[in-house]
Amino acid sequence: MLRTCILLCCGFFSFAAYAQEGIWLLVDTKAHKIEVKQGEQTIETLTGIAIGRKGAGLKGHRGDDITPYGNYRIGWVGEKSNFRKFFGLTYPSKQDAEIALKRGVISQADYYSIAAAEQFNQIPPQDTPLGGQIGIHGLGAGDESVHHAFDWTHGCIALTNTQIDHLSQWLDTGTVVKIK
Repeated sequence: MLRTCILLCCGFFSFAAYAQEGIWLLVDTKAHKIEVKQGEQTIETLTGIAIGRKGAGLKGHRGDDITPYGNYRIGWVGEKSNFRKFFGLTYPSKQDAEIALKRGVISQADYYSIAAAEQFNQIPPQDTPLGGQIGIHGLGAGDESVHHAFDWTHGCIALTNTQIDHLSQWLDTGTVVKIK
C-alpha cells in the first residue's frame, strides 16, 4: 500500500521511500510524454505533457521557465494544490548545485545545503538562486486547450487533471523521476 510520508527532522523536511517497488518515471521532454516504468519495462505512457515555457535543459536560475534535465525523486505530495495535485521533485540536486557553484550562481553555503539534503534524503532548499517548487502537476482550473497548444509552465511538468489522477496510482514520495 502506498503511503505519503513527510517527516520533520532537525528543522528539515525529509522523505521516506514509500514508492511502489521498481516504479519510476521517464520524462521525455522532446516527445512530450511520461513513461511509467517498472525496471526497464514501460507499463504506461502518458502523452501531451507540457513543460517549461523556455523548454528543457540546464536550469540556470529561479524564474528562467526551464524544465531541468536530471535525476530526481518525488520529495513531497501536495494533494490540495491549485494544480489539482502536485508531486514536488527534489530539485535542485547536488549535480545541479555543482554546476551552479562553478558558474557563480549559488554560494558555497547553498551548495552545502543542497548536497546535505541529497545525502540525507531530505527535500533540498527551495529558496536558493536556483529556485525550487519544480514538480509534476495537473491543470487545476486551467484551460485544457491552452495546455495542448504550447508549453506553459515555469519549469514544471504538467498533465491534464485526468492524467494526473491516473498517474497518482503509481506515485509517492521516493519515486525516481528522470527528466531528459
